[in-house]
Amino acid sequence: MSNDVAEGSIRSTGEQQPSPAPTLSRYESQKRRDWNTFGQYLKNQRPPVSVSQCNCNHVLEFLQYLDQFGKTKVHLQGCVFFGQPDPPAPCTCPLKQAWGSLDALIGRLRAAYDEHGGSPESNPFGNGAIRMYLRKVKECQAKARGIPYKKKKKKKKIIHPNKAQEELNINPTNNPVS
Repeated sequence: MSNDVAEGSIRSTGEQQPSPAPTLSRYESQKRRDWNTFGQYLKNQRPPVSVSQCNCNHVLEFLQYLDQFGKTKVHLQGCVFFGQPDPPAPCTCPLKQAWGSLDALIGRLRAAYDEHGGSPESNPFGNGAIRMYLRKVKECQAKARGIPYKKKKKKKKIIHPNKAQEELNINPTNNPVS
């Protein structure tokens, strides 16, 4: 009989076999895949760039490179459908990465950079130029589709002075006893 037993069990020598890696969450899987894709992108640069040498310009170029794989129609200003959320016919405007996808990607890459030993201060994914680029993409895509991306402000309750006085007169617990 062989000394080798089923994978992940203890051999007759007492050594522990490596067990399969734990299943990663969807977020962790995406983060790993994004990190590997970015690393491959840097390796394919001429000359190749290491992660420790990369800066926000490399990240911006990577985001622009990804546009060629986008699935979101972004109408150009000269397009007859510019500003229409649901155009009635096809057009020749380019497909790009959606703002939300890029924003989520940067978040995952920012976290992966920290996990791979990068300092938060030197994290190229947290650079202000990246935030400005994402804001510009968001605004351009909103204008192109006619969808405003404005934060909704909470409505403040306006208490009319007359109504407040009426409530005081009606509610005897608020009136001082004479």
